[in-house]
Amino acid sequence: MTADIHPSAIIADGAVIGAGCVIGPFCVIGPDVVLGDGVTLKSHVVVDGDTHIGDATVVFSFAVIGGIPQDLKFGGEKTRLRIGARNRIREHVTMNTGTAGGGGETRVGDDGLFMAGCHIAHDVQVGNRVIVVNSTAIAGHCIIEDDVIIGGLSGVHQWVRIGQGAIIGALSMVSKDVVPHGLVQGPRGVLDGLNLVGLKRKGVDRGDITAMRAAFQALKDGEGTFQDRARRLAEESESAYVQQMVAFILGDTDRNFLTPG
Repeated sequence: MTADIHPSAIIADGAVIGAGCVIGPFCVIGPDVVLGDGVTLKSHVVVDGDTHIGDATVVFSFAVIGGIPQDLKFGGEKTRLRIGARNRIREHVTMNTGTAGGGGETRVGDDGLFMAGCHIAHDVQVGNRVIVVNSTAIAGHCIIEDDVIIGGLSGVHQWVRIGQGAIIGALSMVSKDVVPHGLVQGPRGVLDGLNLVGLKRKGVDRGDITAMRAAFQALKDGEGTFQDRARRLAEESESAYVQQMVAFILGDTDRNFLTPG
């Protein structure tokens, strides 16, 4: 298979274009870019830097992928952006390469949906099947685990971790870590329960959901610090979902946690 490249596209020497790619009018592709098989760039897309885009990903018009970090400490060092397969990256999305101080690599998993105008900053690590809704900004060094949904016009503070399956409501500012399967809403991002709809859609066993609801209540009302309550849950619960939540709470972090209100 050969790529379908519009004659107005500008592709620098050294760029690697996979089989079956479609590159639309007025796209600009830098010399260190690698496009996997079947990647589609709509018109006016810019892909620059040391950027790899995985198979069958579609990038819509006016997205800028692989630009340098928006970090005053960045000195032009060689850093990377790695994007997985089958992502949908909509209009005006920006994704930046990493920084030397953050490991040098921004990474996006597979099967994500990044809606119009959202921003993925330097050194962010995004998992699989993540949805980032319109005009949401994810700051540098954040970790967004699998199956997370972040509502529109939200902001995620640098170094924050959002655990697997969590959901962030629209217009939220998230400045602390969010436990797996948590539900966050409100202008200052309050942990307001569990993402029960997401758990049910995923087909999680009713017993696990009941255990998670009990664990959430114990984290909210139990004695001792938040970490003390989590350690007790680690000893008491046999649910794999509760153990996942506990491991997240007791893991390494540079932020505090959103705790149940």
